[in-house]
Amino acid sequence: MGPFLEQDLKQLAENIKAWGKALGFQQVGIADIDLSKHEKFLQQWLEKGYQGEMDFMAEHGMKRARPDELLPGTVRVISVRLDYLPTEAGFARSLKNKNKGYISRYALGRDYHKLMRQRLKKLGEKIKAQCPLEFRPFVDSAPVLEHALAEKAGLGWTGKHSLTLNRQAGSWFFLGELFINLPLPVDQPVEEGCGSCTACITICPTQAIVEPYVVDARRCISYLTIEQKGAIPEEFRALIGNRIYGCDDCQLICPWNRFANLSVEEDFQTRQQLHQQDLLDLFAWNEQSFLANTEGSAIRRIGFERWQRNIAVALGNAPYSDEIITVLSATLPNATELVAEHIQWAIDQQKAKALDDGIEDRTTQRLIRSVEKGLPRDA
Repeated sequence: MGPFLEQDLKQLAENIKAWGKALGFQQVGIADIDLSKHEKFLQQWLEKGYQGEMDFMAEHGMKRARPDELLPGTVRVISVRLDYLPTEAGFARSLKNKNKGYISRYALGRDYHKLMRQRLKKLGEKIKAQCPLEFRPFVDSAPVLEHALAEKAGLGWTGKHSLTLNRQAGSWFFLGELFINLPLPVDQPVEEGCGSCTACITICPTQAIVEPYVVDARRCISYLTIEQKGAIPEEFRALIGNRIYGCDDCQLICPWNRFANLSVEEDFQTRQQLHQQDLLDLFAWNEQSFLANTEGSAIRRIGFERWQRNIAVALGNAPYSDEIITVLSATLPNATELVAEHIQWAIDQQKAKALDDGIEDRTTQRLIRSVEKGLPRDA
């Protein structure tokens, strides 16, 4: 690669940000690749086993903190933000009605991976048309410390729940990266804005945020309902409530999300067959129905068996119903071993249902009150 004048690189960086926004990204920043300060924390996190069954987190060692080992020649990372909050988020309604399934808001629309990767590729090709360039796009597809890179690129700061927070956009956005071998001028990190707030730590139903900025994935509802392949540990089942795919509690309670923007992406808008649907209706799907209704959705990756497992847990946490016990009992004989274990637990829960729904219900009520006060706004 030939030499570039500093002024040329500065102008190119400005052009890249304009091109990125023209492609639909809400924010574009540029970072260097020095993530050495994160290596110790990553190693400690892995040594404590906080990654759970996510073996891919440990397989690549410290490559996650060394972008030039992932793509030799990389000297900069272009980090992008894409807002995803759907217009019909319906947070409070979905959490309040325990007979309906709650799905994390990012998964109500189309899977974001392909959309973001295609746009990042277009951005790379646009840059390459101006100068020689080696590039590679990443969207949760390789060992990349995306939040650390977003922080370095000035997209926001890392909140105590370990997600990236932005003063104008909260945390309802996806991140993507474009690794490049061009020494562009870098952006500066922004000032941290969490202060003494610990709302996300306090509200977590399973207390998965074991200390500020550290999440034990093995306790996280998103992990338990998505990444966990086997049985969900019994100690967490009642705390999961009606969350059948992911969890948004730590984002919902965050004061910065009152500034969150609604997504303009049609692909991220709510699919009605997934939104505020009765648990019994969702449980009635066969595998063919599951595949049809989750086509193009991130939900499909967990497969039909784990989908049934999750809904069985939610049915166990629903208010007492003769119909629920009847449906669960009828499904039990032909269920897989994994699903059968959770169906039996749900039946036992239904039979022992008491007036007080316990800790999970009280924390959820607090969360609902916060959402109904306008967090986030307009959603």
